[in-house]
Amino acid sequence: MAIVKIEKILFPGKKPNMEDVKNYLNDTLNSEYIVKETDDIIKIGSKFASEFCGSDYTKKLQGALLKAKANASQIVPEMIENATNRRWVENKESKHNKNAKFGWYRYDSHFSLPVIFDGKKSFNFYRATLVVRINDNGLYLHDVVNIKKEDSKPFES
Repeated sequence: MAIVKIEKILFPGKKPNMEDVKNYLNDTLNSEYIVKETDDIIKIGSKFASEFCGSDYTKKLQGALLKAKANASQIVPEMIENATNRRWVENKESKHNKNAKFGWYRYDSHFSLPVIFDGKKSFNFYRATLVVRINDNGLYLHDVVNIKKEDSKPFES
């Protein structure tokens, strides 16, 4: 399991401005990335930033998990490249009949955020699920969900 390290907190506080995150994503992401484990090519479409910052899942996040998601925006390409455990999920919502015509893939990804305690830098570790829609044009990253802080430092490879 690869853990993508975030070295700098760009979006501080327990309630980061998600409009700033959305602008950051729109300004920095390229179009496609390859998952090392499966060779899947995952594209970042024009709707990704809006979904990442404005999904029902994101709106429910608070505190450290919202800060973790906001700062994970810096490492989206690396999270895709290091994703593991691909699994298929059927599309169950009619609103996604066109953009997820063939269902969804979910992948696991891991990342860490720096924390400073007593003047020393350490890291908190998180796991997350990448939600990828499947349609006629390929695979598109839809959102990053199920962000959970790991209780202890997982094995780094």
